[in-house]
Amino acid sequence: MKNYLSKIKQCPLFEGIQEDNLLLLLNCLDVKIETYDKKNTILSEGRPAKQIGVVLDGSAQIQRVDYYGNRSIVGNIGESQIFGEEFACAGTSETPVKVVSTSQSTIMLIDCSRVLNSCSKACGFHRQLIYNLMKGLAGKNIDFHQRIEITSKRTTRDKLMAYLMLCANKEGKNAFSIPFDRQELADYLDVDRSGLSVQIGKLRDEGIIKCSKNHFEILQKKAP
Repeated sequence: MKNYLSKIKQCPLFEGIQEDNLLLLLNCLDVKIETYDKKNTILSEGRPAKQIGVVLDGSAQIQRVDYYGNRSIVGNIGESQIFGEEFACAGTSETPVKVVSTSQSTIMLIDCSRVLNSCSKACGFHRQLIYNLMKGLAGKNIDFHQRIEITSKRTTRDKLMAYLMLCANKEGKNAFSIPFDRQELADYLDVDRSGLSVQIGKLRDEGIIKCSKNHFEILQKKAP
């Protein structure tokens, strides 16, 4: 556990909790640490949601697969980030998404009921943990609405530019890298990959963007 303490301290779920108290809290929560190979399923679709996950090493991806097998990428999870909390807190009987490891990953799993219900000592740092959880859920709700705003655009070009503008605003600069390859970006935007590639090429030819693999630069912030 101590080997990953620096990563755990960076997790927003444990913000404002001193190291000594953090060790006590982790013991109280009875956390478990598991290792997953690339492409292994961490959280299965259709299963009851009971655990909150924290990525200690590696990365993971939240995916949704429809009846016809079409994949939609809901989001990526990097080191020190959490996942599954919205479904676990809601007590979802059938999780509507799955979480897949996108690299060799180490995941800390926390029983959500231990987070939501303070122990008999009612420690102040446990109240901080619950506050952090609620704050994180609010942030996830904002991200969800931002993705709806992007995917509700009428054309592939509009969806792509809306996403790139959002990335630029978050980074505070026009040049940035995205966490997707071309197929993953298409799955995130809910568009066809070939159509996406065509629009990227057109935007590049028009001098609106520059791109190389997953690195983009917005040259003109005008309506596409």
